[in-house]
Amino acid sequence: MTAGHEPLVSVENLSVEFHTDAGVVKAVDGVSWSISPGETLGIVGESGSGKSVSALALMGLLQKPQAKISGRILFRGRDLLAAGEQELRSLRGKDVSMIFQDPLSALNPVFKVGHQVAEVIQAHEKIGRIPARKRAVELLDEVGIPNPRQRAQEYPHQYSGGMRQRAMIAMALALDPALLLADEPTTALDVTVQAQIMSLLSKLQEERGTAIVLITHDLGVVAGHADRVLVMYAGRVAETAGADAIFHAPRHPYTLGLLTSLARLDRRRTDRLRPIPGQPPSLIRVPPGCAFHPRCAFATDQCHIDVPPLTGGAAHAAACHHQDRVAEARAEVIEV
Repeated sequence: MTAGHEPLVSVENLSVEFHTDAGVVKAVDGVSWSISPGETLGIVGESGSGKSVSALALMGLLQKPQAKISGRILFRGRDLLAAGEQELRSLRGKDVSMIFQDPLSALNPVFKVGHQVAEVIQAHEKIGRIPARKRAVELLDEVGIPNPRQRAQEYPHQYSGGMRQRAMIAMALALDPALLLADEPTTALDVTVQAQIMSLLSKLQEERGTAIVLITHDLGVVAGHADRVLVMYAGRVAETAGADAIFHAPRHPYTLGLLTSLARLDRRRTDRLRPIPGQPPSLIRVPPGCAFHPRCAFATDQCHIDVPPLTGGAAHAAACHHQDRVAEARAEVIEV
């Protein structure tokens, strides 16, 4: 994967709040990241960390005024948060596309799959129904769906889970978008199909130069595919670095916890997996100081009071008061 030099997208201090009867949900709290053409950025974290909300904000799919959004999302220099609905509608699908977490819910059950792929093309290009249907069949073939002409005439419920995900990828890539947001693209798929989907995304990226934001809760999924990784916790950035640094030299205890809770296939298991204790906090009542401190083995009184800044530089930064202690601990559990 070859990344360009100029950022395609720059997210700057993005915050998203939802006002509910129970209180204000701080779904995203001051998150910043960027991605260049041809690059893959993995955004990882447990459910409720703000990963998907960030993507929906970029796509302009959050309802206002229920969602209060601040910060900037620059796409080729344009601030998408300041764009009108018409501009966003022309952008979605053509320049920026998204693979949603559940393809069965995202696909319309009453329309044939080929019709839905063709509809994406016709929404943005002046093209007739027959040429659009022909292009839809070609796209289904390109993403590896067997008998694409016949399958284009079938409904989503007639597809397997892996085939529905391939159909979603065909729709997302129909107009050669510059940016693809893949939200848990391998959720609920068995490991063999999971590997096929990730291989397909990598192949299509190499052919088209698409930038991919890969959103997942599983560090294992991004291990062989991401150039850089952003680890999120309770709506904030816990750590960000190149993929190699995240896996071999984590600086945040949450990242270390995610790694030690993974099954390792490259060495003999000598001990039980080490899950992170406790549960992610409610985003209505995020703990003061470091949001991770109730679950952290390194927490001190300072962690209960002061929110740790993201420090360490652009190449590798972490939001932790005790990065040195994490570095000592990681040597005991991670083989470099």
